[in-house]
Amino acid sequence: MHIAITGAAGFLGQRLVKQLVEWGELGGRAIRRLTLIDQVEPPAPNAEKIEIISQALDITTPGGLDGVLAERPDVIYHLAAVVSSAAEADLNLGMTVNFDATRALLEGCRQYGLAETRLVMASSVAAYGGELPDVLDDMTAVQPQTSYGTQKAMCELLINDYSRRGLIDGRVLRLPTIVIRPGRPNAAASSFASSILREPLNGEKAICPVPLDQELFVLSPTRVIEALVRGAEVPGEALGAFRALMLPGITVSVAQMLDTLRDVAGEATVARVRHEPDERIRSLVASWPVRFETPRADRLGFQRDASFREIVEAYLAERE
Repeated sequence: MHIAITGAAGFLGQRLVKQLVEWGELGGRAIRRLTLIDQVEPPAPNAEKIEIISQALDITTPGGLDGVLAERPDVIYHLAAVVSSAAEADLNLGMTVNFDATRALLEGCRQYGLAETRLVMASSVAAYGGELPDVLDDMTAVQPQTSYGTQKAMCELLINDYSRRGLIDGRVLRLPTIVIRPGRPNAAASSFASSILREPLNGEKAICPVPLDQELFVLSPTRVIEALVRGAEVPGEALGAFRALMLPGITVSVAQMLDTLRDVAGEATVARVRHEPDERIRSLVASWPVRFETPRADRLGFQRDASFREIVEAYLAERE
């Protein structure tokens, strides 16, 4: 099996690569080759039985992915994206990377006749927005309130159509907010959700830009990687005509997140969090829905975290 991953140098890409190398198979088939693609050459782990090709490629360049697609990968993970705040700040950049590059990838798959290739794209809860019911599901109409969410929603529709036409076997996973991410804060509007936990646990100060009663729909990195793997394993016929699904998560408020931090690490750790309102971030985050029913994902074997405490404790265990 040949698997290609765009955005392979990023947080999710690197974790996915590590998991695939450790398992050595996907859906019962041995992985023989991994092609890792990003703007900078992605780090490539040692793997005795897997050929790993790491390439620095600009996927926005016309024909930039032709060499990869000509090798006819069995699975393509499309993780490359400009994050929410950056896409909101620069419309052209967001459209070029998040939408135009995805359309070019789909057209490349069409050109090379990759009808059997399973294309797994990471979408986002940001595809929803506007006037919404209290509880959403996969079929709630998307009405994104950010450019990032709009770009993801457009890609979802294209993948549905290309799959309907039999040009690709697409599947779209709408990701909740991922916590706790390692590393440093980035330009994503949701970045604070990890930093208000990660930095205090590392003995550093952090800033919370949203109110304590702000709720988020969250999923741990471990569960997201499991979902990406599962997303490539699910048969297309099990997904049906509508190829997008919301991953199962849990709803938690910022206050509950900090209460959990207090329970796990003590009051002195929570005291490292400063509350400094940022209206730009607040308005972006407030546009995301926070309660979902996910019967399709549940039926197809996708898993949620048991509790927010489990997420925090898993992060601490990884650091040891």
